[in-house]
Amino acid sequence: MKRTYPKLIGGIIDEALDRAGLTDTLNEQRASAAWVDVVGPAINRYTTRRYVEQGVLHVYLTSAPLKNELSFNRDRLITAINRIVGTDVINDVHFH
Repeated sequence: MKRTYPKLIGGIIDEALDRAGLTDTLNEQRASAAWVDVVGPAINRYTTRRYVEQGVLHVYLTSAPLKNELSFNRDRLITAINRIVGTDVINDVHFH
């Protein structure tokens, strides 16, 4: 009988997600969830909806001045979200 060595459960889960082709989808969901950690609860109160589509984070805000202010910090937001996710998932942010 061939002896197999134990694997970490995280590695097994990562392999299963990779085989199923769900790694990118999971990273997009992580990026969407990271929005709250990056901007904080005060700005998140004005967020009504957010989702990731083809590397673009779409964020719906109820405050026009806040949209303008966040658009000036777009590069910082992208960098912070990608750092939290651990890979380059987000290429751009669109505010609606």
